[in-house]
Amino acid sequence: MLFKLAWRNIWRNKRRSLIVIGSVVVGVIAIIFMDALSTGFVKQMLFNQIDINIGHAQIHKKGFTDNKSIKNFIPDPQKVEQIIKSDKDIRHYSKRVISFGLLSSASGSSGIYFYGIVPKLEKNVSVVDNSMIKGEFLSGGEREIIIGDKLADKLNVGLGDKVVGMANRIDGSIGSEVFRIKGIFNTTSSEFDGAYVYTNIGTLRSMLDLNDKVYEFVLNAENYTEAPQITKELKSQLSSAQYEVLSYKDILPLLILQVNLTKESMLVVNLIIGLALIFGIINTMLMTVFERIREFGVLMSIGMKNGKIFLMITFEALIVGIVGTIIGIIIGSLIVLPVTYSGIDLSFFAEGLSSLGTGSVIYPELNLSGLTATLITIPFITVLGAIYPAYKAIKLEPVYAIRYV
Repeated sequence: MLFKLAWRNIWRNKRRSLIVIGSVVVGVIAIIFMDALSTGFVKQMLFNQIDINIGHAQIHKKGFTDNKSIKNFIPDPQKVEQIIKSDKDIRHYSKRVISFGLLSSASGSSGIYFYGIVPKLEKNVSVVDNSMIKGEFLSGGEREIIIGDKLADKLNVGLGDKVVGMANRIDGSIGSEVFRIKGIFNTTSSEFDGAYVYTNIGTLRSMLDLNDKVYEFVLNAENYTEAPQITKELKSQLSSAQYEVLSYKDILPLLILQVNLTKESMLVVNLIIGLALIFGIINTMLMTVFERIREFGVLMSIGMKNGKIFLMITFEALIVGIVGTIIGIIIGSLIVLPVTYSGIDLSFFAEGLSSLGTGSVIYPELNLSGLTATLITIPFITVLGAIYPAYKAIKLEPVYAIRYV
């Protein structure tokens, strides 16, 4: 009964009600778009890092992450590789030799990270082979090297040019090699493109006199969400005193924190937009109360309790909030869904976005938790906005209210 009365009361002044519902709709659309854009932005930062170089999980010698020394190679890599191969949850893996060194050309030099890889394995755990803009990915030949376009520009080199690489060996001497550039890549991260180079694992081992040593195993499961499971399984089989098994969450804690903070910050955005709506709701409901003083007086005089009048007014606000929120979610989703596939081209900010590792096209992402939070938060806030007008209504004296003109 009260709900039916509340619904009828809303449409007694259609223009005013439509304006309030419209303000709720606009607020909800803004929330959905901001939530989708910010979620897509931070997830692209995270997943691009995973796809370029990190993988879903990694295995190193204990302490390698804190100190990437040439002496911190993995003990008994053959044993580790057999364990990896026997794990049914690990879909792909790659092994790497990693060293910090210097790459020089006739025009200059730059400090870089050397990555010695097995090309056919690396293709399954990173996207560098799909990021080639000039030349080709490593074929397995000796003294091949691929570098990022930022590094190529810095050294003023191109395809087929020779560069000299130098890095420390285990015994403290300097290992060097002449490489020929086979390819140039461009990823979504300008930092990566300016500081990482890839060569064949045998060439780097020969340069640094490493024999069959391995510094890193990179692992990919069917899905990144399985990373905690495979790290748990591997930790149970590998000694924690000798090895460290890390998921992408352990390797990229700041990015994970940013993803979580983005989710939390959207609650704050919801509240800010909701607070703005509260003032509109309060103003509208107060106008409604003052226009209906005589009506409330009559209802009180025939025995309607204050509690029911209070509920009727809050129901009116709740209905406005629910209707506006549902319409806003539908319209907002219809606006966002197309750009989740096509993306939003922000090439004008390409340099800045590249430094963040997102790429120049941002793909917003709708998420059910965000939509659910909005569906709950906004109607709740509209009800809060109606509490004061409802309180004013029940404080009216019936005799005074009936005579009110």
